[in-house]
Amino acid sequence: MPMINVIEPGLQTTVQDLGRPMHQINGFPASGAMDQQALQVGNLLVGNSPYAAALEFSLTGPTLRFMATTFIALTGAEFHAQLNDQPVKGYRCLQVHTGDVLKIGPAVKGRIGYLAVAGGLHLPLVLDSRSTTLRLKLGGLNGRALLSGDRLPIEAKPTLVSYYHRHAPLPELPDLEQPIKIRVLKGPQWDKFAEEDQQRFLSGTYTVTNQSDRMGYRLKGDVMETKQESMLSSATVMGGIQVPANGEPIVLMADRQTTGGYPLLAVVATVDLAKLVQCRPKQRIEFELIELDAAQELLRQQQAALKELHRRIKKARYQMPYGITREASQRIQRLFKE
Repeated sequence: MPMINVIEPGLQTTVQDLGRPMHQINGFPASGAMDQQALQVGNLLVGNSPYAAALEFSLTGPTLRFMATTFIALTGAEFHAQLNDQPVKGYRCLQVHTGDVLKIGPAVKGRIGYLAVAGGLHLPLVLDSRSTTLRLKLGGLNGRALLSGDRLPIEAKPTLVSYYHRHAPLPELPDLEQPIKIRVLKGPQWDKFAEEDQQRFLSGTYTVTNQSDRMGYRLKGDVMETKQESMLSSATVMGGIQVPANGEPIVLMADRQTTGGYPLLAVVATVDLAKLVQCRPKQRIEFELIELDAAQELLRQQQAALKELHRRIKKARYQMPYGITREASQRIQRLFKE
């Protein structure tokens, strides 16, 4: 089977897909891509199912050699990536050939990047997912981050319809110079916090600390108190904002535990999860409370944009320029005219 050879692994580069949310009831973390929006756009650009596995990397991407002709797309954070020493753009489908070297390097803006490959990464499914959960050594490539010398099985793909039309708008990424606004909903223990703490949370500025990883982003800022001395453990969700005993919030991420015993002050609106995931250490954050109806409408708009991108690519199947499948497309177009 064709392979991708890993020359340099980058920083914590792992295989991720949309995770294993249906196995949380068995105590397994959902895991999966931190920025699921970026993963889905990447898969769409190379013609994959949304569930296909891709590479995820944090702050520094890998250097890879492709051992087959196929198509790739780089999404998520912004990188000055190079293909055979020539700059390549993100959020655009690219064809690579046998022997080509892609050097992704350090992120210029944002934190988490993705490399989607046409056909996905052909690794075994574990609990219905190819996602890597590092602390359980589960899934992905032997349950670990990539190392130099690793080989990732892919499929050769010499053609791809709508090639020239497979590009998407760049997302807005956090700027370290400016605080970003993250919209949240009230959590189940919101009323257990004093009104002063609620206002402190909504009017204050919090900073992402270095103690942030795939389990959770620890924030530093005005500390809060909760009147609730103890509580039963309850299910967790990505974006849940827990307040532990020290009063400084933790935003739960993809590899969070399935249950937690800290009070949940708020939950990040799903539409803003990608923006939060892309925050580096020292990024300042301000929280804004919104209602459930508004959060659902924003999510609908985000999903509609993804569907529109899919529709645009599909519609461009027979539009000029035809690109890599030009000859076949012209024959099909003639058949339609006849």
